[in-house]
Amino acid sequence: MLEEKTTVRTVSPHAESDRSSTAPRPIVAHPWARGVLAAIRLSIGWIFLWAFLDKLIGLGFATPAERAWINGGSPTHGFLTNAVSGPFADAYRAIAGAAWADFLFMLGLLGIGVALLLGIGMRIAAATGALLLFLMWTAVLPPETNPFMDDHIVMGLTVIALALTNAGDTFGLGGWWSNLGIVRRFPVLR
Repeated sequence: MLEEKTTVRTVSPHAESDRSSTAPRPIVAHPWARGVLAAIRLSIGWIFLWAFLDKLIGLGFATPAERAWINGGSPTHGFLTNAVSGPFADAYRAIAGAAWADFLFMLGLLGIGVALLLGIGMRIAAATGALLLFLMWTAVLPPETNPFMDDHIVMGLTVIALALTNAGDTFGLGGWWSNLGIVRRFPVLR
């Protein structure tokens, strides 16, 4: 668990002088707060993983089976062809259905979803998740119900907050993951 160092000053009427000690303190210490952050992490992770599974095999929610990726469909074609609007619409339409765009989109959904659900690689998941959500936000500018704010921005900020608060350590493998030699050597993997 990433911890901050704080200085604790103890003053006692029996002590001749003040004593200072440095003690580690968790970023989010209250167990209920950590539980809520874990629930948010698991919820957002499931949203990403579910989108991947639905687009991969066509579970009939957003993607019918006949348009599933494993059946030759394109995970990006429908949305980037029909639903985009605003100043970047032409750029998104130009990449709609491109094999590289489909692959990167699906890899992103899978990787972000698994990382959030397991609580590992939270920093990379937060960065890539926030980037993917930002790109999705730019695809539908301006949002329908607000001049600029929508759920993509809120969820992007949330995944960043989850990484900053080590939310993967609670009900996840983040604590174990952070103790691996490679993760200690390259903290970006945390």
